[in-house]
Amino acid sequence: MAIKVRPLHDRIIVLRLDEEGDEHVGSIIIPDTAKEKPQQGKVMAAGKGKVKDDGGLAPMDVKEGDTILFGKYSGQEIKLDGEEYLIMREDEVLGVIQ
Repeated sequence: MAIKVRPLHDRIIVLRLDEEGDEHVGSIIIPDTAKEKPQQGKVMAAGKGKVKDDGGLAPMDVKEGDTILFGKYSGQEIKLDGEEYLIMREDEVLGVIQ
């Protein structure tokens, strides 16, 4: 990322990872506009953590560089330097791929 963005609190910036190969159903090629977007991505930046009720900081479970799984409708799409990213809260992450 050329533009440096630091997400606040428990938010992360995610780059979607493309699924390998084209989708074919018989001899029909499904166009890109009809394909579902991948539900895994790489964490490009992470906030410092969620602020608890007592004012303390709950550290993040995910960190920059992690490959994660997230729900179909998770996050908000943003565009930085012509590249599309998602910004979402940590609680929208379903799991970390090891």
